[in-house]
Amino acid sequence: MSDRHISQHFETLAIHAGNTADPLTGAVVPPIYQVSTYKQDGVGGLRGGYEYSRSANPTRTALEENLAALEGGRRGLAFASGLAAEDCLLRTLLSPGDHVVIPNDAYGGTFRLFAKVVARWGVEWSVADTSDPSSVRAAITPKTKAVWVETPSNPLLGITDIAAVAQIARDTGAKLVVDNTFATPYLQQPLALGADVVVHSLTKYMGGHSDVVGGALVVADEALGEELAYHQNAMGAVAGPFDSWLVLRGAKTLSVRMDRHSENAGKVADMLTRHARVTRVLYPGLPDHPGHEVAAKQMRSFGGMVSFRVEGGEEAAVEVCNRAKVFTLGESLGGVESLIEHPGRMTHASVAGSALEVPADLVRLSVGIENVDDLLEDLQQALG
Repeated sequence: MSDRHISQHFETLAIHAGNTADPLTGAVVPPIYQVSTYKQDGVGGLRGGYEYSRSANPTRTALEENLAALEGGRRGLAFASGLAAEDCLLRTLLSPGDHVVIPNDAYGGTFRLFAKVVARWGVEWSVADTSDPSSVRAAITPKTKAVWVETPSNPLLGITDIAAVAQIARDTGAKLVVDNTFATPYLQQPLALGADVVVHSLTKYMGGHSDVVGGALVVADEALGEELAYHQNAMGAVAGPFDSWLVLRGAKTLSVRMDRHSENAGKVADMLTRHARVTRVLYPGLPDHPGHEVAAKQMRSFGGMVSFRVEGGEEAAVEVCNRAKVFTLGESLGGVESLIEHPGRMTHASVAGSALEVPADLVRLSVGIENVDDLLEDLQQALG
C-alpha cells in the first residue's frame, strides 16, 4: 500500500508517509544514506532509480514523499534552504521580461531575492497588499506569471484569502505561490484552497528544533513537479541526507507542537493587548485582527507567531528585546524554544527604505512550547 493511502488524518500521515521500514533490516526509521554515488547494475541500470545523490537520495526521497502527503500535493522537493527552494522556483517559472506580484509584507530574504537577484536578469516585480484581493488584481499585468503570498505574513501577521487570490491568478493565467512557513501544513493547506505551489523554510516549524536549515516546494501539478525536479538537479542546491532526516523526524511531532505553539501564542497575545506599554498587537487569533475571519476559515488554529508595537519607538523596542531572558534574542523562528527579535534591525533590515519597510517600534515573537506562565512573566519584566 502506498503512503498516499495510509490515512487521511494528518497526524498519522506525519508519522508514516515516506517512513517505510528499511527493507534490509526492518528499521522503522529511514536510514541516513550518507552516500554520494551508487553501484549500477550495468551501464544505465540504476538500482531503485539512484545514481548520484544530487539527483536523488533515499533519505531525501522519504522527506519529499512526506512533504507531498502533508500538503496534499503531487510532488515535493527538498532543498538546502528556503531561499534555495525559492530560487529554483523562480528560475523555473520565469524568464526575462516576466512580472511577479509580491506582497507588501514578506520575509526580508525573499524581498532581497526579488529586488537584488532576480531583477538583475530582467524579471519585473510590483508590490500589492495581498490581504486585499482587489489590490492583487490591480497589480497584475499581461506579463505577470506568478503571484507570491505569505499568509500569515512575516512580520506583520497579515492574512490573505488564499481561495480568492487563487481565483484571480487563475483568471489571469498566473501561478499562485504561497509561503506556508508560518502556518505549516498542519494549520493550513494552500493547495486545497487553489494555490499552485507551496513554499517552506523547513528550518522553522517543520524541523522544529533549531538544528537544521532546509527548504521545500510542494506542487499540485505533476508536470510542474517534473520541471522543478529538473531544475533542482541542474542547479544542485539539494537537501543533504542528514538534514532531510532531521526534518523528517521533526515532521512527526509537528501537530502536537503546533497545538502548543498556538495555545501559548494566544495567551501571550491576550496578555500583550492588556499591557500599558504595548500600542498594538498583531496576531490573527485576536477578534479585532483585520484578517481574523479569513484566518478562522482557512486555518485550523492561528499559529505561534506574535508581533507587537511598543510605546517609545525603536529604542524602546530594542530594549524589550535585550531585557528578555526566557525568550532568546535571535533570528529565525519555529523552534521549541521561544525567540524574540527586532525585525527592523535584524530579519528585515534588507527591506529598509522599500514598500516593505517594517515599523521601527515592532517586536516579533516566536512563541515556543515552554510553560506559558514563564513566558508571560518574562515578557512582563521585559516590558517593565
